[in-house]
Amino acid sequence: MEGEIINRVANSKLKVLDLEDYYPTGNRILFDIKDWLFEGLVLREKEFRVFVSNHNWSQYQDCYVALHCSTDAIIPDWAYMLISLELQTYAKLAIIGSLENLESILYTQIISNLDLTEYKDLPVIIKGCSHKPVPANALVLLTQKLKPLAKSIMFGEACSAVPLFKKR
Repeated sequence: MEGEIINRVANSKLKVLDLEDYYPTGNRILFDIKDWLFEGLVLREKEFRVFVSNHNWSQYQDCYVALHCSTDAIIPDWAYMLISLELQTYAKLAIIGSLENLESILYTQIISNLDLTEYKDLPVIIKGCSHKPVPANALVLLTQKLKPLAKSIMFGEACSAVPLFKKR
């Protein structure tokens, strides 16, 4: 027994929750509509509708698409709505905003559907380091959803977790 290495983390009731495990597969695409605008600034309805009808939408099959305009043009809401109607057949999701907004919305949906009852009255570590883009907003939403259930909430890794919450 002397010198035997004991993994106290594995033997504890500590539960690790890694949002990276829930990362949805599929390409993320930032769709910039500036090229469909006159001089990159003015939306001309007739020409815009031609671009929309002639575009190859099948290239977005099973993708997540963030619609945006990289110029200071004022884009009417209906333009994004028109594009989203075409994308609906192919894309898993289309939103208006940045790729960060897209990830945040994806994780909001994921977290709202997570069943966290297995973490009831247990110490939980929300894993910190990830290789996939887990937005900070997702960590905040998860923390709020866990608070009524968990005995304690920490952030990071088992060897260096930052305590965030402990039930009294």
